[in-house]
Amino acid sequence: MTKIALQGLLARKLRAGLTALAIVLGVAMASGTFVLTDTISQAFDEIFTDSNKGSDAVIIGKKVVETSESSKATVAEALLAKVRDRPKVAAAAGAIEASAKISGKDGRAITTRGSPTLGYGIDFTQQRFNSLKLARGAWPKKGEVAIDKTTADEQGFKVGQQVGISAVGPSKKYRLAGVVTFGDSETLADATIAAFDLATAQEVFDKKDVFDSIVVDGKAGVEPEELVKDLRPLLTPSIEAKTAEEQAESDAERISESLAFVEYFLLAFSAIALFVGAFVIFNTLAITVAQRMREFATMRTLGAQRRQVLGSVVLEMFVIGVVASLAGLLLGVGLAALLKRLLARAGVELPSTALVIAPRTILISLVTGTLIALLAGLVPAVRATRVPPIAAVREGATLPPGRFAPLTRPIAAGAVAVALAVIAAGMYVGDLATTARLLLLGVGTLLLFAAITVLSPPLVRPLALALGRPAERLGGMAGQLARENTARAPERTAATAAALMIGLALVTFVSVLGAGLQASITDTLEKQLLADYVAGAHELNDGFPVATGASVGKAKKVELANQVRGDAAKVGKSEEVVTGIAPATIGRVFRFEWQEGSDAVLSQLGSKGAIVTDTFADGEKRRVGSKLKIVTAANKSFEVEVKGIYKAPALGSVLGSVSLSRRAFDAEFPRPTRNRLLFIAVDGEASAAAAAAIEKALEPYPDVALETRDEFIESQQASITTLLAMLYVLLALSVIVSLFGMVNTLALSVFERTRELGMLRAIGMSPRQVRRMVRHESIITALIGATFGLPLGVFLAALVTSALEDFGIVFSLPVVSLAIFAVIAVVAGVVAAILPARRASRLNVLEALQYE
Repeated sequence: MTKIALQGLLARKLRAGLTALAIVLGVAMASGTFVLTDTISQAFDEIFTDSNKGSDAVIIGKKVVETSESSKATVAEALLAKVRDRPKVAAAAGAIEASAKISGKDGRAITTRGSPTLGYGIDFTQQRFNSLKLARGAWPKKGEVAIDKTTADEQGFKVGQQVGISAVGPSKKYRLAGVVTFGDSETLADATIAAFDLATAQEVFDKKDVFDSIVVDGKAGVEPEELVKDLRPLLTPSIEAKTAEEQAESDAERISESLAFVEYFLLAFSAIALFVGAFVIFNTLAITVAQRMREFATMRTLGAQRRQVLGSVVLEMFVIGVVASLAGLLLGVGLAALLKRLLARAGVELPSTALVIAPRTILISLVTGTLIALLAGLVPAVRATRVPPIAAVREGATLPPGRFAPLTRPIAAGAVAVALAVIAAGMYVGDLATTARLLLLGVGTLLLFAAITVLSPPLVRPLALALGRPAERLGGMAGQLARENTARAPERTAATAAALMIGLALVTFVSVLGAGLQASITDTLEKQLLADYVAGAHELNDGFPVATGASVGKAKKVELANQVRGDAAKVGKSEEVVTGIAPATIGRVFRFEWQEGSDAVLSQLGSKGAIVTDTFADGEKRRVGSKLKIVTAANKSFEVEVKGIYKAPALGSVLGSVSLSRRAFDAEFPRPTRNRLLFIAVDGEASAAAAAAIEKALEPYPDVALETRDEFIESQQASITTLLAMLYVLLALSVIVSLFGMVNTLALSVFERTRELGMLRAIGMSPRQVRRMVRHESIITALIGATFGLPLGVFLAALVTSALEDFGIVFSLPVVSLAIFAVIAVVAGVVAAILPARRASRLNVLEALQYE
């Protein structure tokens, strides 16, 4: 039987290949994700290990707030002498690490697409601690700077030229002393490096008498753990000592945590592709089993037992699964390499290292692909065992229904109820971990798709007849036959359409939810934002110098320049953005929609008051009068009282979750040298003259971007637009898999109807009419998928929107997008029909009439 199964596969290579493609694509995406993220992780592991290579231990401020860099705890410069005096210390040096933006040749700050703008202060007399390597020039001295090789090459900077650097004040020019690389790596993705000597760095970053860390090398024979123990008597509550290895692991862990989200995100879409692929495999094998009924019956007549027939079909699926998984793994490695190159061409050059193919990647790829193939093929394989021996001699025999066939649809109806209950639990049950919530939503949605597929066949016939009416009118007899053929096998049509249904449902869900988010943000900001202009850093979380406020305030036509400070802090149990506002003037540029309180509370903020967003208040269960404990990144804690609660947009307020008076913010947050936003009101209406005056005032601050009110509102939606584009690209994979499923089904249908097609040709149907018939069948099937998928996606989006009503998210139907998706379904149908239609039109009439 093994030999028969393998020979059967070889005899049906095209069929097997089309079946395997669904698995290949899904596994390729999964393996490519693992390879790419593992490669990036290892590259940064090596970089962090190299950066700590010359030291045994490090004294550093405790990391209280993960998302804050602007006000992290520092180490007193005076501690350095005490460290050097310890008995087990061979050498020690201070180090500074902050954010420094480099101005390009055009005078504007170089954008890094979210990558860090690294600013270093290094003791160049202690080269053992220097993780940078000199590519050309010399190490910088007082008033000089060294920048990374990638930036120098791209901008055309030469040693000896002046380079603009902006940190906590206006941009200043420094002589370029040297060009450096980080260890052996010439690039750190899009990150830039500006390195100064320690004294200059303390001036540039406003860190007089402090360091960010002290790196320490132990004497010969002293283990790093012993060295850390020796340093502990010098520590204060805000600083800690770690071994260099522990610090490297901690740095690498932060990168891994960032990559984990990307990894899970991409794996979710590969799982969707594999799920759609399972439908394709199930449908393909079900058709194949029906077509091979006489073959199985002959095997039974010759003495094969049911379990042998079952084993034969299962073996075929196992072989297809293993081969497809291997092909998917190899394709995934190629995709990872290709994506790395594409990112480099786009300017996002990752640290150079060989691709990492972990054993976990190989194991998961092989097991997942093979398991999907076996599970998808199990039901058709069991059906193959029910073929009676008498079918071998009977023309037109059909497979007998299983004993549980009458229960299939009642079970599917129950599954719909269970799926909706699971989805509801994922949305409404409180105190669920994010992973558990996403798992419930994912499982519930997939179960809903499967159940609807089982329930849909009774609806397929009327849908096919209705949707096929235009085909009959346009295509004549070929269109009429296409319409009737689609309605003739509702189970097959439903299973084929289901694959496309899933892809379109998910795309529709994303589109409707995205439209709702954008509408919510626009509606709220249109009501709240009164400023004529808004100035902010190119990257919002970077912040920008406070001196911009005074500079812009003096510009012509500017009536008010209202500064909003900002930093991350621990508020209760979570990390939130805390801002400092000017209570007396904020109302002129920002309208608060109060849930509790009124504009009068702004004057009551004082040094111990705060206003919070409704989403924060609901999440933390706080009301007016509640106390909030705030811990800054410098490990300084203080308490404030909630004075008012206001409504925030769907994705959070531009003022952060918690707002204090600016005076209170400046007093509690060390080195309040960063603005978050600058709201600008001008005399009269916004005009080109006013914008030019403000731009002139901002010239010394190249990292600050100016936007009109409308541009700012639009930019707040940009993140959603970008996310939607990414989701569409990733969901396109499931649509492509469903496309292969349609090709497969049509190709098998042509095989099955060879004699029928031969007879049609014999009685006068032209090759062109045959092609048209197959093409119309494909389009009708695709439209059935769209008919199920689009409303299902809208329904799921409406469910999620209703659960998020409290967050201000509204339901919005993007009619144009839905129409485009319907057109895409028709195009998919046309594309899927190309090869099967071509083959059907080229059948030899005499051979087709004799086909069995």
